[in-house]
Amino acid sequence: MGVMREIFGPSKKEIWKQLSLQLENSEYIEGGFFKSDKIIARIKNWIVTLDTYTVSTGQATTAYTRIRAPYVNRDGIRFKINKSGIFSEMGAALGMQDIEVGNPEFDEAFVIKGNNKEKIKELFKSLQLQKLMLMQARFHLEVKDDEGWFGTAFPEGVDELYFSIPGILKDIKQLKGLFEIFSEVLDQLCIIGSAYDSYPGVELK
Repeated sequence: MGVMREIFGPSKKEIWKQLSLQLENSEYIEGGFFKSDKIIARIKNWIVTLDTYTVSTGQATTAYTRIRAPYVNRDGIRFKINKSGIFSEMGAALGMQDIEVGNPEFDEAFVIKGNNKEKIKELFKSLQLQKLMLMQARFHLEVKDDEGWFGTAFPEGVDELYFSIPGILKDIKQLKGLFEIFSEVLDQLCIIGSAYDSYPGVELK
């Protein structure tokens, strides 16, 4: 174990347990044969869940780190935001709408697409949110209306703030920053009238 730790550094379990101690109102929950370990953090009336999942293509398996937070979506707003890159540029070339917020540094770093241009611009004009997001090397955040056939069923009017990237994240500073981003986005959604600060009545699997 000592040699492996020297080569690969602390395990995910070690790092995530440390993280759960540093986050307010959070707990680390051991997984099992069919479930990964996870951290559940309670931010106001929202429950933010950090865990991992795997996707198999038949020839290879890729692990992903994800963070999810169900919330009551007041006006049906939808958006996706990614770090700028070749896939974002291809999407824009195919006619997908790119929303800019007016900060050249932020607009160059991210591609935002959504169904309510003015409200999405208002959401991402938060300087604190921009600062937190610019600190992330890789980033994908979106609003999803459910988790599909094999996920948790959501009540009417409840959607999910969803972050996912390939790989197992073990950087405490990066992970704390992601929880701060979730807190800020949920707060800003309430401020712009697109969410309610109330318990959504959903427990994620």
